[in-house]
Amino acid sequence: MDTQQKCQMRHRVLMVSDFFYPNFGGVENHIYYLSQCLLQRGHKVIVATHAYGKRSGVRYMTNGLKVYYIPRLPFIQQDVLPTLCGSLPILRTIFVREGITLVHGHQAFSTLCHEALLHARTMGLRVVFTDHSLYGFADLGSIHMNKVLQFTLADVHQAICVSHTSKENTVLRSGLNPEKVFVIPNAVDTAMFRPDPSMRPCGTDEIVIVVISRLVYRKGADLLVEVIPEVCRLYPQVRFIVGGDGPKRVRLEEMREKHGLQDRVDMLGAVPHAEVRSVLVRGHIFLNSSLTEAFCIAILEAASCGLLTVSTLVGGVPEVLPPDMIVLAPPVPAELSNAIGRAIELLPQVDPFSMHNRMKNLYSWMDVAKRTEVVYDQSLRSDDDDLLLRLSRYYACGPWAGKLFCLVVVINFIVWCFLEWQQPAKDLEVTPDLPPPQAFADELN
Repeated sequence: MDTQQKCQMRHRVLMVSDFFYPNFGGVENHIYYLSQCLLQRGHKVIVATHAYGKRSGVRYMTNGLKVYYIPRLPFIQQDVLPTLCGSLPILRTIFVREGITLVHGHQAFSTLCHEALLHARTMGLRVVFTDHSLYGFADLGSIHMNKVLQFTLADVHQAICVSHTSKENTVLRSGLNPEKVFVIPNAVDTAMFRPDPSMRPCGTDEIVIVVISRLVYRKGADLLVEVIPEVCRLYPQVRFIVGGDGPKRVRLEEMREKHGLQDRVDMLGAVPHAEVRSVLVRGHIFLNSSLTEAFCIAILEAASCGLLTVSTLVGGVPEVLPPDMIVLAPPVPAELSNAIGRAIELLPQVDPFSMHNRMKNLYSWMDVAKRTEVVYDQSLRSDDDDLLLRLSRYYACGPWAGKLFCLVVVINFIVWCFLEWQQPAKDLEVTPDLPPPQAFADELN
């Protein structure tokens, strides 16, 4: 591809989600690392999220990554309060000022993501959506969320899921054409998560099992309450390190008191992401007790640090690691305890540095960026339908929902036309582009 063709394929991307730094989690890390790699590959990347406390306005991160902290405060679980067109004026200004050609929304539960994708389609921009989690079909919250997802995905150009299980889940929930959905897994910064066997207990036969997770129902905290005492009873040499916080932490502390395990279960509380590696390298086995999981980046981080993983057999977890690097079990206390026993037997065969090198070859953020570029290129080749064709897709979403969706889209279009009349796009000042970073950390490769 010659230089002119490369310039033509250069994307100007706005990443949008309610979940971004300073909040920490899988979605936040995914957006940050993907953005950094896309910057290195010559694309313009901007991030838009809501304000976090006093962090509002425009900030710059590593390699000039520009972040708009939109002055909207979170309403519940880091999501902003939904509005029909309340975010259109400021998002339209960002789209125009930054010369955005493609909007990439992340996470189905992000209100700002759904609004940005709707506004981008109203303005004729290309849109891509990434789903990072699995959701159900029967409870009230899932039914509501799935209808919102159906509305948003009815008009996206392409979608990305982090596992094949996640793809099946998203397609079933939204009715999206499977041919529009790409599977691109998460990755891990192997330069940050390196083994250090010297941090493990030496000179003893002690085995340390590490748990780092939000202590909530979905992450299997109730399962840990059953498993930890049983494992401690069966294997006197085992000690647990539990990192994380949440509403279920009280149950774990009560379990520790009840069984007298204060000297064998170390409760660390919330662990900043920068310190996760220092906790992982103290262990031999990583335990994941999630009840639902689309991918689980924590497993990648643990494997990169040389830990053998024991995990519940749920969601996309079986797709994450090769069989010799993970022991799987159904989310049942007895089964999970037996899986930990099998993992203890396998420990003498585990070489932490060999496992780390395999992870470097298996998962790379630069590879994720290259595969995401393919999705962006595909979205540019999609037909940019006019309003009537877009309305026909929304109308097909259901006898009642379809009419409601069409009404929302028409109102959004009218508000956008009013904003264009009030302040034409040509009158908005365009921000100058920063030069692309000359070099980026080699550890992302």
